[in-house]
Amino acid sequence: MPQNASAAALKALTEWWEDMGVEVDQSEIARLKPVQTGANTGPAPSDAAATATDTRQAPTSGRNSRKSANKGLHDWIQEAESLAAGADSIESLKAAIESFEGCPLKQLCEKTVVYDGTIGAPVMVLGEGPGGQEDRLGLPFVGKAGQLLDKMLAAIQLDRKTNTFISNVNYWRPPGNRNPEADELAVCRPFVNRMIDLAQPKIIVATGGVAAKSLLNSKTGIMRLRGSERPFETPAGTKVPLVPMFHPAYLLRRPQDKSRAWRDLLLVQARLSEMGVTL
Repeated sequence: MPQNASAAALKALTEWWEDMGVEVDQSEIARLKPVQTGANTGPAPSDAAATATDTRQAPTSGRNSRKSANKGLHDWIQEAESLAAGADSIESLKAAIESFEGCPLKQLCEKTVVYDGTIGAPVMVLGEGPGGQEDRLGLPFVGKAGQLLDKMLAAIQLDRKTNTFISNVNYWRPPGNRNPEADELAVCRPFVNRMIDLAQPKIIVATGGVAAKSLLNSKTGIMRLRGSERPFETPAGTKVPLVPMFHPAYLLRRPQDKSRAWRDLLLVQARLSEMGVTL
């Protein structure tokens, strides 16, 4: 990549890479950006007012930062649990998640991505977290992986517009689409549990290793987790069968594994039929 690339070009290129499922080295992107701006010896005249405004606001931002810095992971998890417990509907839970400041990823994102689909649907799909397109639109699974997910669900008569609810185990996009870290998942988990309690799905489909391992508290990889139904229970006692399967983004990179994903979809379809769920 040329070192004199503009900020707009860098942004467009990285977003295109991410939509194609390519891992982006954010450290390299960050290294390039100072090179292109280093030639500027000071702010442009048109930026003077903004610079002054930022200077005046700095003390307030600093106080908020110090207040947040005083909280540890345990404190944020407790706050998430309190906010989640206070939500009596999916809509109020969404508002609680959007107000939560305990995940550092939030400061790096455009939007909080909570859910899409049909509230009260028999099927809940949980992924690992939003990507670039999801962050821009504020909805889960709307990029290329989301388009593939829609096709996969349609093959067994599932549709987010009628009978499927879609969310993630993390609500903010990690830089460079890296996997969410353990503490980032931990502060989101009370909200995930409460969402399941409120939605009462008949079955959960966990897409990808991050979602499946997080929900099942397992270190086993997705290759071994998928292929069978797993028991899942929230701290509040909601019991839901969980079917792990490959993430659609993985299938875009390895289409040869689509046959395995198809078998997992058929398992979901069979279990719904056994439960008497009409699609």
